[in-house]
Amino acid sequence: MSHEETVTLAHGQGGYETLELLKRLLFMKVEDPLKKVPGGLGIDKPDDGSLIPLPDGRYLVATVDSYTVNPPFFPGGNIGSLAAHGSINDVVMMGGRPVAMLDSIIAEEGFPMKSLEEIVNSFISVLMSEGIALIGGDFKVMPKGQVDRVVITTVGLGIAEHPIVDEPKPGDKIVVTDFLGDHGTVILMSQLGLGDVEEIASGLLKSDSRPLTPLIPVLEKFHGFIHAARDPTRGGLAGVLNEWARETGLVLVVEDAEIPVREHVRRYTEMLGVDPVYLASEGVAVLSVSPEVAEELVRELHARGFVNARVIGEVKSSEKYKGYVLSRTPVGGFRVIEPPRGVLVPRIC
Repeated sequence: MSHEETVTLAHGQGGYETLELLKRLLFMKVEDPLKKVPGGLGIDKPDDGSLIPLPDGRYLVATVDSYTVNPPFFPGGNIGSLAAHGSINDVVMMGGRPVAMLDSIIAEEGFPMKSLEEIVNSFISVLMSEGIALIGGDFKVMPKGQVDRVVITTVGLGIAEHPIVDEPKPGDKIVVTDFLGDHGTVILMSQLGLGDVEEIASGLLKSDSRPLTPLIPVLEKFHGFIHAARDPTRGGLAGVLNEWARETGLVLVVEDAEIPVREHVRRYTEMLGVDPVYLASEGVAVLSVSPEVAEELVRELHARGFVNARVIGEVKSSEKYKGYVLSRTPVGGFRVIEPPRGVLVPRIC
């Protein structure tokens, strides 16, 4: 019997398998026309969106994403608010101010109308609070069993004065803006039916899903000094750092003791044998920043409400460890933070 190659859940996790599949399906077959446009950024760079130069010297930022999170309602949000936050943050991480969004919703036959209304209301509420226009979309229903409850696809549009093109440089400091792994832990615990009821009820255990628009003034103030920016969603911090290391051939070194993880998140992940650096955050940014402004930038983040922001490591040039991500342990040794592989938490966003 012949073995037919098939798509696996790992191909949709945003890690090594996803990149290999995209190379095979797209990157090896499509020539990016934006390569020929000064300042343009498109499919030649596997970022969360594209930069299209405008006649006035600014850039149109365009991003698209699909949301399939399971369960669709979780402590701290639902698939509607998550979809809005996710596309807003993708625009912000490219240096843009979000201005408009389109959505496409596919619901399963029999999905409760009350739940659908709550999801859509959450989505619209986020856009209204952020002053972002909903300018179009689509709605379809699939027969029962042919889609799992509800799927949302969004297109985010923004304008960037000073785009961020994701190019870490040797000597850069690596900054994170908040605790890591909250969203991934909540979804993992929800899928497993675990989690302390009191912690969930009190809000101690909840998703960090939120818009990163409060970062915009910081990104604009330090433009030219912030060389890369990502939100660590699928694949978490490990995914972001390994993509940067692979794309640049540099080595990224972080300090285990400086990686901010909430105590209850650490407790649950240790219980399950999961490293929180692989778990998604939906309201956090990871920045690669020129060393001469790193401490000032962190102080600015603190002043704007990102009180847990800190420097966690740096970018180095090394032939021996080219393309690696290393973490210094509290006892002074190093461990390799491997790229995300396989299925850690399916349908996390």
